[in-house]
Formats: sequence, C-alpha cells, structure tokens
Amino acid sequence: MRLRFLPAVLLFALALAACGHGKSESSQPPTSVDPATAGSIAGTVTFEGIAPPAKPIDMSASPACVQANPQPVLVSPVVTGDGGTLANVVVYVKDGLGNYRFDAPPETSVLQQKNCLYEPRVVALMTGQPFEVQNNDPTMHNVHPMPKHNRQWSNSQPAGSAALHETFTHAEFAMPVLCNVHPWMRAMVFVFDHPYFAVTPKEGNFALKNLPPGTYTIEAWHETLGTADQTVTLSPHESKRIAFAFRSSAP
Repeated sequence: MRLRFLPAVLLFALALAACGHGKSESSQPPTSVDPATAGSIAGTVTFEGIAPPAKPIDMSASPACVQANPQPVLVSPVVTGDGGTLANVVVYVKDGLGNYRFDAPPETSVLQQKNCLYEPRVVALMTGQPFEVQNNDPTMHNVHPMPKHNRQWSNSQPAGSAALHETFTHAEFAMPVLCNVHPWMRAMVFVFDHPYFAVTPKEGNFALKNLPPGTYTIEAWHETLGTADQTVTLSPHESKRIAFAFRSSAP
C-alpha cells in the first residue's frame, strides 16, 4: 500500500507546481509603454550595385488598361532614389519587445488600384487597423489577398464602386494581394501586432518611434533582395541611427 501511495503523492505535488507556474506567467498583464522613457530608432536603407532592368507589362488583354497607360509601363522590383536610397523596404522590430499592450491606430491604411496597378506596392498596418481598397480605374478589378494566418477573401470591385473595407486579426508577413482579372497586378501587405514598423519611400528613410528601452532585433525586408538584421540596444529616452545596405547579386 505504501509503495502504491507514494507515486500518487508525487504526481499531485507536480500538478500543484505546474499550476503555480502557469499562474505566475499569467499574473503579469500587458502594460503600456512609458513615454517618459521611450526612445527611437531611425535610419536609411540603400542599394549598392546594378539594379535589375525594368520590364514592360503586357496589358493588351485589357483595352481599358491600355487606354489608362498610353505609354508602356515599365516595372522593376528595385526602386531607388538619389544616392542609391531604396524604396519599398519594410523595417520593423523583429524581436525584443516585452509584454506591452498596443492599440490599433484609427487611421485607415489605403491600397489603391490606379492605372491597372496596385499602389503602393508594399503596405504595412496593424492588426485591427482599418484597411481600405479603392478602385480608381474605369474597369473592374478583383481584390484577392492570399493570407496564411487570416481569413482569405476575394471580392470583385466594378468601376465606380465603393471602396472595400477589411481588418486583419492576426500578424501576417509578405501577404500577396492579387487581381484575378489582371494577373500582372500585385501588392504585398504586412500586418503587425505592434506599431514599430515602417515602409521606406524612395528617399529610403524610416523611423521607429516611442520604443521602450531594451535590446531589439531590427529587420529590413525587401521583396527580391531578401532580409538583413541588426541588434540595437536602446537606453531610456535614447535615439539611435542605423543603416541597411542591400547589394545586387548580379556580377
């Protein structure tokens, strides 16, 4: 009897310990960032080397798209500005955030269909933030996001129709948005569960503001050039500058 009873006592003790451990983890609710100690990380992204040549898009299957683009449309995945600055790079905090609470901003993130192209090419927003897709063309489009972690949907949007409205509930990286009517149309959407992200304009600049003190992994993502990471330690109320440089793989 004593030998059979001892394991049961041990199992009961282990169960209590496990319950106590879980309670300890859940007893720390998310907190808000203290603006008195928050800092920022800003910088630039550049491209070194020879950019791939822009390629023409064949829109001949859609007379409305040809009419909207009287000149040939040339598209390159690498868009640079003066001094080799690089556009359409998503810079964000990849790792290092503590247990903070972040509210979704009320501003609407807008993706346009203009001249039979998605504009901008890269969009980033937060979970729960309003997302709007506009059709500014004299022809019908079909908006078709391809998420892995959110609800998939596909909506036709005739010319002159109202904007489509949606929100995303889960973080999602590099989600393609297609048009089932015009196969050359493509955008990339990033959904974050925190506000520390930016998409570089042609000037290549970015800023991650109101960051609490800590050590972070900052990642820069480009659609064809890949990713680059840096580790940055931010003291209370400190501002730091960093730089990312992407290089062409072509000889």
